[in-house]
Amino acid sequence: MRKNISVEELSGLLNQPRCAVLATNYADGTTLLSPVWHEWHDGGFTIVIFDGDVKARHIKRDPRVSVVVADDQVPMGGIEVRAQAQIVPTEPDLASLRRMAVRYIGPERGNAYIDGFDPATQLTLRIVPGVLRTWDFADEAPLSAEPEQTPVA
Repeated sequence: MRKNISVEELSGLLNQPRCAVLATNYADGTTLLSPVWHEWHDGGFTIVIFDGDVKARHIKRDPRVSVVVADDQVPMGGIEVRAQAQIVPTEPDLASLRRMAVRYIGPERGNAYIDGFDPATQLTLRIVPGVLRTWDFADEAPLSAEPEQTPVA
């Protein structure tokens, strides 16, 4: 397993329409894991959630979060960020959320979906690494080579 690989090496993964997992904390110390859309830029994640959501309540009470994006395709790269989520102003035109929606569900459905949102109901998070962990298995022999093809008789 390669560890501490550059985020640039993971840009293909981070630009895919793959849900991230956002970990927030209940008041009793247990963890809520939630799939979320994300956008990676300027060295961190932007995630937009509904302001009344349980995740938003957790973050307002305790901003410590973790975010993981991992690939299930060889070389099975991934990134984990542990940080304090910063609540930042939500764009009046929901530009970040619109870009995510288009990336995840396509231009027509993405734009139609976001057109129905009131920006006042959204909470925009910036999650810039406090702790950054990256990995892949590109150096693992069985995972780094293409499988040999068996001739068909």
